[in-house]
Order: sequence, then structure tokens, then C-alpha cells
Amino acid sequence: MDHAHHAAMPIVENDPWRMQYFEGVACPQSVFIPTEDSDSYRLFPAHRWVYNKLLICETQNLEHGPHGLAPSRFPVFSKPIYNLRGMGAGSCVLRDAAEYERAQTAGHLWMPLLKGEHVSTDVAVVSGEPQWWRHVTGQALGEGMFDYWTVLAGSRPDIETQGGEWLRRNLAGYTGMVNLETIGEKIIECHLRFSDQWPDLYGAAWLDALVELYAGGRWSYADTDRRDGFSVVLFGPHGPHYHKPPGRVIDDLLSQPEISSVQMTFFEDKAPEQHAMPPGGFRLAIVNCWDLDAGFAARERLALHFWSTQKIRRSRRRARND
Repeated sequence: MDHAHHAAMPIVENDPWRMQYFEGVACPQSVFIPTEDSDSYRLFPAHRWVYNKLLICETQNLEHGPHGLAPSRFPVFSKPIYNLRGMGAGSCVLRDAAEYERAQTAGHLWMPLLKGEHVSTDVAVVSGEPQWWRHVTGQALGEGMFDYWTVLAGSRPDIETQGGEWLRRNLAGYTGMVNLETIGEKIIECHLRFSDQWPDLYGAAWLDALVELYAGGRWSYADTDRRDGFSVVLFGPHGPHYHKPPGRVIDDLLSQPEISSVQMTFFEDKAPEQHAMPPGGFRLAIVNCWDLDAGFAARERLALHFWSTQKIRRSRRRARND
């Protein structure tokens, strides 16, 4: 994409594979819609405190403390107080005092090890008042990886009640999107942005409503065609330098009505270890779809492509070295 075009795109997106969602959307030049925590942090100084996990705990009366202040009971969950890069970096469970002693790290905190459903929720907020909710659950694979996400058509009344109260109390002056991560209705993270992985699954006119929220401070979205959607993730092993499938493979997948979009989630011209990735694997692609089986089949096709090109390249390299 040429830079002139990029400059005219006020929905600011660091990941080029996600620009596809925003290219057709009319947005006034003066409006800046962040999708990255670093941009949100700069843009909303009065509300950037939400990135401080100590304050997220404090505003909910959850027992917590920075490392150096010992927990009164175990197990606890430990993570950085600030993490604008995401991907669950540096988080772990500490089961007893000895583990805590060993794991103590400047700039980290401990908090309760929460139980219950882990939900990621996008909320449209006008002056601290929630106007629209959409909830997403993830099927975890472990080691920071997710197999797929379900973008739920249904509501989660407990999250909307408790999260709504928290928003009114704590973000009174804020207008824009908020992403809340909750476990058992307790907020563990708050981001001043929406999830840019699946806006295509929110409905046809959703992005126009998003622009109006930031441009005019209003939320008007009928949201009449809600249905469950799925975001299916393909991971490969760490190490190889991956190459993207040819365009025709992607076009072929996109010609199926159940497939909404395909993202190739890495840079070919960047060393694999320079990508922020979970410990368990290297994220290669994401397939957004309306039917889970269709999404799995598409992932399988992409996996076969990556696997075959890797294998051929590797064996050629070996042949040269012999």
C-alpha cells in the first residue's frame, strides 16, 4: 500500500493484514481511530490509567500488590503491571511463597487467580455509558495460543451489568470503543480500543457506526443481523522462515460464502524472532468465518500449503549442502 493512501486512513492499523477491513470505510480526515494500545495510550491521557493493572484490581476491590509486597494467600496470578504489546507476555501462576520468592520481578504484580469463563468483550461507550456489547470466547490451546474464537451473537448479562457499572464509575468522560477482558465477570484487562481481529463478523454497517462514534460522539447501529461467527487461528512451529501462499489460494478460500476473511499474520521480510508471538507457536494465519467446519477446512488447506513449501525448501537446502 502506498503511503499517500495510508495517510488518508484515520483508522490507524499497525498490522497490514488487517487494513482490508477498513479500506472501504469513509472516515473524516481529522478523526483518529486507534487499534493499538500504544496509540490509545497517547490519545486518551485522562483515561490511560486503565493500562495500569494495579488500578484495574483496585477499582474492583480485588486483592493485589506489586512484587515486593508479599501475598497473604496463594495461589496468585502474576503479570506485568503494564503490557502494551499484549500476547500475555511474562504472566504466570505462583502457587506458594517459595515460587513467589523465586519469580519476583520489578514492574510485575500479583492478583487473585480467578476462576470462570474467560471472555473478551467490545463495548461502544458514549461519555462512560455503554451503548453496544459484543462478547467473544476463545478455545485455548495452552502456551498462549488459541485454536479459535467464537464471536457470540448472544449477550452475557452478568458482564454487561457489572462491566457497565464499572464503566460508568471509572470512564465517565470517555467516548470510544473499549475492550474488556474478564474472567468470571471480573475485569483483568481494559483497552481503549476494539478487537481488530474480527470486525467483519460484527455485521455489515458496523464500521460506519464506529466512524460515527469517533467523529460525532454518537452510537447508532441497528445490529439486526447478529449471528455467531468464528475466528480460526493457524499456528506453526517457531524457527522456520515462512512464506505466504499465492494469492489464488486465498481467493479460492474467499469465494466460499461461509468464509468472511483471511489474514496472513506475519511479515515475510522480517526475521521470525522479531515478531511478538506466544511461546507455544508462530501465528501464521487467521480465517474468519460463519461456519466452524468451513473455517477448519480452510485452515487445513493453508496448513498444507505452508507445510509443503517448508518441506520442499528444506529438502532443497539439504540437497545443496550434501
